[in-house]
Amino acid sequence: MSNPLWLQNFIDVYSKLNTENLNLLSEIYHPNVQFKDPMHEVNGISDLLAYFDKLYSNLTSCNFVISHSLHSENEAAIYWSMTFCHRQLNNKQPVTVQGHSQLKAQDNKVIYHRDYLDVGSMLYEHIPLLGKIITMIKNRVGNA
Repeated sequence: MSNPLWLQNFIDVYSKLNTENLNLLSEIYHPNVQFKDPMHEVNGISDLLAYFDKLYSNLTSCNFVISHSLHSENEAAIYWSMTFCHRQLNNKQPVTVQGHSQLKAQDNKVIYHRDYLDVGSMLYEHIPLLGKIITMIKNRVGNA
């Protein structure tokens, strides 16, 4: 079963999204979009564009690979990996994070987007002192 148009558009945009073309987001998100991730919640396309602009301001690169999707007519779950380079994390080396998103569509655009991902593997583990502490805690839990 092929993807509905709204979902295929979403996948196409995220597959080519980078620091230079964030304006493409307005093509796939509804004006009244509600976006949630583990760190923030924003409502409306203007706030979403501002949020992404701020997120991408410290990145030198970022790309998404969407590996799988499940969908009904107006809802979908997508599974992805994001690889990015941040000016202040991981010695500017690439970081790859696995995640998935719940999407809902209205008027052929995404009106609800919720991301599920491990913020520790994306951010905290790559902050020098904090990363060492988190690794130590993970090792202790793993050996318990």
